Amino acid sequence: MTTNQNQKRGESQEPGDSQSILLAGASGVLGRHIARALTDAGHKVTGLGRSAGNGVRADLMDRDALLRAVDGQHFDTVVHAATALRKPPMRHRDMHATDALRTEGTAHLIEAARLTGARRFVAESMVFGYGYGDFGDHVITEEDEYGPRGTTPELERHLAGMRTKEQLTFGTPGLEGIALRFGAFYGPGGTETILELLRKRQLPTPADRGRVLPWVELSDAGRAVAAAVAHGQPGQAYNIVDRTPIGFRGHLLCVAEEFGLPKPMAVPLWATRPLSYAHTMFSSSMRVSAAKAERELGWTPAYPASRDGLAALRAATTR
Repeated sequence: MTTNQNQKRGESQEPGDSQSILLAGASGVLGRHIARALTDAGHKVTGLGRSAGNGVRADLMDRDALLRAVDGQHFDTVVHAATALRKPPMRHRDMHATDALRTEGTAHLIEAARLTGARRFVAESMVFGYGYGDFGDHVITEEDEYGPRGTTPELERHLAGMRTKEQLTFGTPGLEGIALRFGAFYGPGGTETILELLRKRQLPTPADRGRVLPWVELSDAGRAVAAAVAHGQPGQAYNIVDRTPIGFRGHLLCVAEEFGLPKPMAVPLWATRPLSYAHTMFSSSMRVSAAKAERELGWTPAYPASRDGLAALRAATTR
């Protein structure tokens, strides 16, 4: 089948129909939840990644190999959920590979999407693209500026990655680009790393002092991607967060209480400066609205607060 025929086939399909979907990052923590949600919705999912379990084996950072890997294949939609993170980032340098995936990797994946005749491109984004810092009582919506210039070279590197990823998503002719701006992830496949750190008393954290962050349980995040494939409006971004912001330490205290683990050691905020990225997160405070996603995508979080999702995770692990 030629590329033009592929494009005609993609154009004849409605977003809500059963689709052939290429999922970059399918073997990652979030990717596994997305794959399950898309499959449950009736779509055929093909994973894209470097590991042997993917239907298309390629590295997003290797443009030529990626294009060779997808040549001759057709997909209706491409989902970009690839990340280089294997554990929570503590220092700025821990984010550098993911920053690159958001820029060069996204550009390469969009080329691959166009080659396969895909019509729709759904990108994982993050609410931290609104900027790192304390937003006070302001409730952030999609109308707020996304990707402002960072206040330090390292923060600008992270923000430029998120800014560029969305610009590529929305600015490619012939692709219906949609971005999902997720809160901090937790849940099956993600919280287990935190459990181990708490057991070993290796996660000291400062008091929240009124600071809160937006969270989203991983299976809720996966369902949001399926909703965006079916109902997302081209050129639109959607915040995907639960309804109960809670500080980083507050979240960890919930984890410790739910799983019967030691509380994280309390330390002054200044003491976390050597953990440069974690210090930035500890210093940030954001209240984010997902009203647009609930209204336009028909998505609502099954777990409106992280305490609800953690209780479900604990129940599932003790069966």
